Amino acid sequence: MQRSISILCLLIVFCASLVAQNNTSSPYSRYGYGELSDNVPGAMRAMGGVGIGMRDKRVINPSQPASYSVVDSTTFMFDVGASAMWSNYGDALGKRNKANGNLEYLTIQFPIWKYIGFSVGVLPYSFVGYDITQTDTTAVHPWTKSFVGEGGITEVYGGLSFNIMNWVALGANIYYMFGNVTNDRTIVFSESDFHNVYQTGSMKVSDIRFRYGLQFFHNFEHHSFVIGGVFENKSKLNGSFMQIEATTLDTVMNQTDGFDLPMMYGVGVSYVYDNRLTLAFDYSNTIWSKANYALDPNPLQDRMKLSLGFEYRHNQFGKKYVERMPFRFGLSMADPYVCSVTTQKEFTVSIGVGFPLRQAATVINTSLEYGHRGDKYSLEENYLRFTINAAIAENWFFKRRL
Repeated sequence: MQRSISILCLLIVFCASLVAQNNTSSPYSRYGYGELSDNVPGAMRAMGGVGIGMRDKRVINPSQPASYSVVDSTTFMFDVGASAMWSNYGDALGKRNKANGNLEYLTIQFPIWKYIGFSVGVLPYSFVGYDITQTDTTAVHPWTKSFVGEGGITEVYGGLSFNIMNWVALGANIYYMFGNVTNDRTIVFSESDFHNVYQTGSMKVSDIRFRYGLQFFHNFEHHSFVIGGVFENKSKLNGSFMQIEATTLDTVMNQTDGFDLPMMYGVGVSYVYDNRLTLAFDYSNTIWSKANYALDPNPLQDRMKLSLGFEYRHNQFGKKYVERMPFRFGLSMADPYVCSVTTQKEFTVSIGVGFPLRQAATVINTSLEYGHRGDKYSLEENYLRFTINAAIAENWFFKRRL
C-alpha cells in the first residue's frame, strides 16, 4: 500500500513537471501540433527508435502495447528518462545555437497474471518552444517580425497485454491527452503611419485516443524472432481552439474547429541471437494528409519513418563488467508532416551504452543522437540530443519463505 501511494504521488509530481517543460527550441515546432515524440524508451532511442518489433524483459516499451506481457511474473519495472539537446540553426540571416532539456517520460510495468502485463505512465505527444525575430531595415517600410511559441501536449496512458498460445501477444493503450499550446506572431513597423499586426493562436487539448498492438514471436535454441504491428485510428481532437488577430485599430476573435488525430500504422521485426546480438527494423506511416489542422493554412502530409537498430551484449551474466554492458547503434529517416516547412527528410544517427548496477536489476542507459533536418535554402537544423534513463526492476510479487 505504501509503495502504491508513493508511486501515485510520483506520477502526479511528474505530470506537473511535464506541463511546464521545454524540451525543444526548434523553429520547426511552430507548425502543426509541434515537434512530435515517438515515445520509444531511452534504450531503444540509441537503436534508431525501433520498438514495434521489440520484446525485451528488461525494457518497458510503450510504443508497442503488445510487449507488456513479456514481463516476468514477479517483476515490477520502473523507467524514468530525461534529455538535453544542443541545436545549431542556419538560414539567410546567419547561424545561431540553442540549448535546452528537461524530464521526458515516466513509465511503470508489472504483471497482473501469468502472461498478462500492465503498464502505466506519462509521455510527451508534442513539444512547442521557439522564439524567432526577423528585422528588415532596408525595406521601403522597415519592419520587425517575431514568432514566439510555447507549450506542448502530454499524455497519461494505461496499457494491457496478454499472450495467446505462447506465440501471439495482443495489447492496447488508452491515452488521456492534455496540454496547452500558444503561437504568437507580430509585425511591427518602424513608421507610425502603418498599423502593427498581432496574431495569437491558442489550443487547449483534452481528449482520449487508443493504440492497438500485435506481436508474433518464437524462440528456438539460440535464436528468437518477433514480428509486430501497431495501429491507431483517425479521430477528432477535442479541446478549445482560438485565433485572435489584432491591429492598433481593431481586434478579430475566431473560435475554430476541424482538428484531427491521424490514422497511424506500423510494422516491425527483430531477431536476437544467443541473448547477445539484436537486430531490429521498423516501418511506420502516419496519415497526416487526411487530418485537419485549422489554425495553420499549411497542408499536412503523410509522415513515413524507417528505423534500423543494433544491440550487442557479450554476456549478461559475465564476470567482467564490460561483458554485461549493452552497446547500441541506430539509424532513422522520417518525412516532415507539414508540407511547406521543408521537403527534406530528417536523418538521425544514434549510439548508446547501458551501465548495469551490481546491487540491483537496474540499468542506466545513455544515448547520443545526431539529427539533421531542413536545408540551407530555408532553415537548416543540426542537433545533438543526449538522453539518460534509469530502468529499474525489482522482485515485488513473490512469497517469502520463513
